[in-house]
Amino acid sequence: MRPDADGEPAHPQPGLDRLGELAEPLRAAGLEVALTREVASDAAALPAGVDLSAYRIVQEALTNTLRHAGATRAEVTVRSAPGMLELDVLDDGHGATAPSADGSGRGIAGMRERATMLGGTLEAGPLPEGGFRVHARLPLEAA
Repeated sequence: MRPDADGEPAHPQPGLDRLGELAEPLRAAGLEVALTREVASDAAALPAGVDLSAYRIVQEALTNTLRHAGATRAEVTVRSAPGMLELDVLDDGHGATAPSADGSGRGIAGMRERATMLGGTLEAGPLPEGGFRVHARLPLEAA
């Protein structure tokens, strides 16, 4: 950990173990957030870069949901598969309005860059039945 500007130790980078903390202020703002973890109990610890990037992707997706979607509910699912971590963030909102609905907004671009940097993928867009979905697949080993 590097010290901050005042010489105090900086807080550790957040990871998926802090999703509950991430959800609390969103809940207080009126967004119902459901967190589901489908991760094998014997799964090895996530690489630090994957853990941080996954957290930041979920953070941005939920922030977008609160700010832009007019949603009342969001569902976050973290799922492990052999060699892969998958994230799903779904909401019941009206989706983004143009021009960011096609992924041209900085938030979606930033999420996509995080996933790509790790050799993964990110898809984001409105659902046919309404709402919006962010789906990321992050490899657990470097690309």
